[in-house]
Order: sequence, then structure tokens, then C-alpha cells
Amino acid sequence: MENKTQYLFTSEVVSPGHPDKCADIIADSIVDKLIIEDSESRVASEVFVAGKHVVIGGEVKSNCQLTHADYEKIVKDALAKIGYDGKSAFTKEECLHPDDVQVQVLLNQQSPDISQGVDQETGEIGAGDQGIMFGFASSETADFMPAAITYARMLADKVYNYALNHNHKLGVDIKTQVTIDYGTKENFENCKPQKIHTIVVSAPSVEGMPIEEVRELIQGLIDDTGLPTDMYNKDETIIHINPTGRYVNHSSLHDSGLTGRKLIVDSFGGYSPIGGGAQSSKDYTKVDRSGLYAARWIAKNIVAAGLAKKANVQISYAIGVARPTSVSVDTMGTYTKLDDDKLSQLVMDEYSLTPRWITEKFGLDKPSAQTFLYADVASRGQVGQSDYPWEKLDEVEKLKNL
Repeated sequence: MENKTQYLFTSEVVSPGHPDKCADIIADSIVDKLIIEDSESRVASEVFVAGKHVVIGGEVKSNCQLTHADYEKIVKDALAKIGYDGKSAFTKEECLHPDDVQVQVLLNQQSPDISQGVDQETGEIGAGDQGIMFGFASSETADFMPAAITYARMLADKVYNYALNHNHKLGVDIKTQVTIDYGTKENFENCKPQKIHTIVVSAPSVEGMPIEEVRELIQGLIDDTGLPTDMYNKDETIIHINPTGRYVNHSSLHDSGLTGRKLIVDSFGGYSPIGGGAQSSKDYTKVDRSGLYAARWIAKNIVAAGLAKKANVQISYAIGVARPTSVSVDTMGTYTKLDDDKLSQLVMDEYSLTPRWITEKFGLDKPSAQTFLYADVASRGQVGQSDYPWEKLDEVEKLKNL
């Protein structure tokens, strides 16, 4: 008799055209502009996108002084790059057009109470805030990311790139979702996904395009995404494409967006805990950003070195204090030669993990088109992209030889 046992886990992804991602990308476009002009800029610029309005609020301290016109240009350039450039076949009632965007800037100076703890006379950087950060890695995929979010990202990228190049058919406000069947909880715990159980794709289509044509088009994109053939079988996978039957109206005209509202999408798809704060909108002294990158780097190198099948690294900080208040490694019982106590002590002994150390390690104060841009990170996900500096496997040999 056929074994019908299942153990299912699901992750979702949204494209850069989703209103929450638009807010993240605009916020990090501001971070890029300020840090490139003044590497010691301190930024926490939250963005709210609602209808035709873009509201920028928060705190900035920088020698780069931007006018309202500068901020307006950053916003419109970011939206145009995302795909809201006014050149699609969607009307001004169906999606956001750049000519209609109204920008409001409500930025204040960073509090001197924070500055005195962050910029220290010794040259050290104190943590820009208190908080907890989690970095995770899994042996399920080549990028040491969990399977469901990896495949959901692949699908989102495929459909989004098609939409950018065929804006007479599809819009850029796209969502994907993948459910992985592990067969058993034991397989889940040991990072052994069995197959893709369900795929959901929602992408806006132009008025008048029959739903049958939309579904046939997107099904072709799914089949051409390059999902592993041992995981994806078109005839066995449950597939939902635009399941309501109509998806024309989209963008912030029909769903507001806010920075930091897609933390699960930005990180590990729900496979691990997440920290208390967002990454987008913040400069590198804010440990919500730099601490995540460091924790991910540690977890990835531990798993890549074969010290565990998966690893969750927690780091915590106190505002104005450089060294972490705690570091812990949890391999969820999958460690090999070093247990979690020893791995945690190893991390504390080997890596200082101060904001200055993290910044210099990954070049976080030097975003550029040649290295990385924070706006690009906001659009692609904060972790899991092999070209990010914090994704380098440069400690593997050292860890293997312990």
C-alpha cells in the first residue's frame, strides 16, 4: 500500500512591485544615497506608500543634505526601476503612475542621546539600538537556504522579470508561495525535502486578458523556472494561478505599503525565528541590519563546514554598547563534532561581532554598484543571495579544521 504520510511547510515571497517592497526599496534608496555621499550618515527613514502618496519619516544625521526635490527624485527613480514607470498597459486607476506620485518628507535629526553612544571616541561603534537578531542556514539547498523560500523566490523572480519585459500583459505586483512536502517530521528536522506539494502564483494581468490565457502563460513560466526535477512534477503538484479569477488592480492604489512589513519574506520564510526589527531604512550601525548579516554569515559557514545540517544563530545587543550581550548557536540536534555549547563559545571567542567589526568585514559603509546596493538587497531579500558580502563562505576551511 502506498505511503501517504505528509509533513508540509510553506513560505511566501513578494516581488519588488508589492507595495511593502516598494516602501523598503525607496527607504534603502535613501540609505544608499546618503551613505555613498557621506559614509558616516546615520539613517532611519521609514516609508509609507498609500494610494498616490509616499510619506518619508524618521531620523537622519548626514553631511549629505538633500532637498525635497532630491527625495522626490529618489522616490520616482526607485518606482520607475521597480516597474511603475507609466509605460505599462495598466491605467492610472489600475496601478500607480509616476506622474501622480506626491512625496511628503517628515525627517528629523537623529537624537544626540543615540549619537553619543554610537559614535565613540575610541573609534568603536556602539550598537545603534538594543535588540535581538537571528541568522539561519540549512543544508536543503545550494545556497544553504530553506527549500520553500528558495523555490518561491525563483518563481517570483521568473514572473517578475517577465512582467518587466512584457508590461502589456502582466504587472509587477506579484506574490508566490510554495509548500514543500517533507513526508515526515523526521525528514523536516533532518533537512530532507521530498517534493513541491503546492505552488501559488498571483500576478496582475491587463484588462481583457482571459484568465485561461493568464494561467497558461504563468504555467509556462513556472515550468521554465528551473525548479529541481526531482522536486517538481507538473502533473502531481497542486498549482493555483490567480486563484480569484481576476487580478487587474494592483500597486499602492489598492494596497498600502510600509517598510519592514515583510520580515519573513526578507529572511528565512518562517523556518527560523526573526529579530525584533526590520533591516530596510537603516544604516549599518543599526544592529537590526548588521546583526542579521553577521548571524546569517556565521550560520551559513557552520552548515557549509559540515558542523551541522542546520543552524540558528542569535545575537543580542544593548544600545550604545559595542560587544553583543549574548551569542548562541542552536543546531536543533543536527550538529556533528561540536555541540551547541561549544559552537556558541567558539563564535563568542573567534568573532567580536561589534558593529565596527561587522561593518568592516562586509563593507557595509561602502555600498556601490560594484559591491552591493541596499536598495537591491531590499528588492531581492536580505539574505540568501550568493553575491552579497555576508554570504561568503570564507570561514569554512577554518571551521572544518577545528
